[in-house]
Amino acid sequence: MTTNVKKNGTKDYVTPVWKPLLNGEGRPVTTTVQTPRLEEAGIPTEELWPPKKEPRVSRIWKGAKKAWKENIGLLLVAASQAFFSLMNVSVKKLNSIDPPVSALQLVFVRMMITWLCCISYMMWAKVPDPILGPKEVRLLLAFRGFTGFFGLFGVYYSLQYLSLSDATVLTFLSPMTTAIAGALLLGERFSWKQAAAGFVSLGGVVLIARPASLFGGSGHDPLAFPDDGGLPVPSEGHRVVTSEQRLMAIAVALLGVLGATGAYTSLRAIGKRAHPLHALTSFSLQSVFVSGVAMAIRKDQFIIPTRAEWIGMFLLIGFFGFFAQVLLTMGLQRETASRGSMAIYTQIVFATIFERVFFNAVPSLLSSFGTLLIVTSAIYVAVRLLPLTGLSTAS
Repeated sequence: MTTNVKKNGTKDYVTPVWKPLLNGEGRPVTTTVQTPRLEEAGIPTEELWPPKKEPRVSRIWKGAKKAWKENIGLLLVAASQAFFSLMNVSVKKLNSIDPPVSALQLVFVRMMITWLCCISYMMWAKVPDPILGPKEVRLLLAFRGFTGFFGLFGVYYSLQYLSLSDATVLTFLSPMTTAIAGALLLGERFSWKQAAAGFVSLGGVVLIARPASLFGGSGHDPLAFPDDGGLPVPSEGHRVVTSEQRLMAIAVALLGVLGATGAYTSLRAIGKRAHPLHALTSFSLQSVFVSGVAMAIRKDQFIIPTRAEWIGMFLLIGFFGFFAQVLLTMGLQRETASRGSMAIYTQIVFATIFERVFFNAVPSLLSSFGTLLIVTSAIYVAVRLLPLTGLSTAS
């Protein structure tokens, strides 16, 4: 049986009919039967004529577009952490160029570039009060910038004497200290489980610092203890750092954690009363001011770049830091609090990869175990904290 679909929607069913002839034989004779539309008869046409199967390439492309749309915030946050790690790589590379540049000068130069970029964009976008921010939160913005300076200085100073992964993972103590500050200053809840996670994090810090009084060792402490097959601090020339310098770097890094805690707590107090770039502008301006005053008091020599490597690294530090902040802000605006905060911890992955690629260094067993303790505790505290306070805004 064959069919012929007409323009009016009806179908002609052509069926063979056998008509006897005089000789007893038969020949096929066709008869045409006109039927109404299938839709009018209540017959589902999709069951008789199923739609054509979509090509595999088209299905894959649509699935990829859907996944991108659903996870764009997460990917932006992860990309920001890659830029933060690249900024830290540039800092370590710059520290290896003679004469070395102080951490204060690094903060001054990087945040000057960031401030200029922020002001330029806010002027172009016509954001109100681009320099000082809204009147009702100016003191909080100033406090955020002042404490944020110590957070940044702690990272830059520790990078001079610690490996990239060790210096990075110490910053993950901030969720725990922020939870404590939130409980003391903002009346937020702080459970004993969060306190236990804090003590576990401190254990991770001890494993990374490896003080000679607890672990023994000589006066010159390499990146990892010889028993762990460690390497010197990764930099050009593989200089060896003494245990005193390493412990001092740990102490300054912990001071940076306290500074970051003050910055995060003030940001949570500010909430949505200011544009995100207001906080970044205040942070960069205060960092330029404090680092400049500190250099003047210490009478540090301001190193003028005279080599192409210096200029390149200075520019990379500034632009990597700026793009990292922008991507982080864009990602957190598009992502839920919990998923966005979890993506921040991808920085330790990038730090480990870049440390291997750029410095050919492998973290020791003790450092790796300490990293695991800190990251696990930080994730737990962040997960417990986010439903109540929204840590992603602070980050």
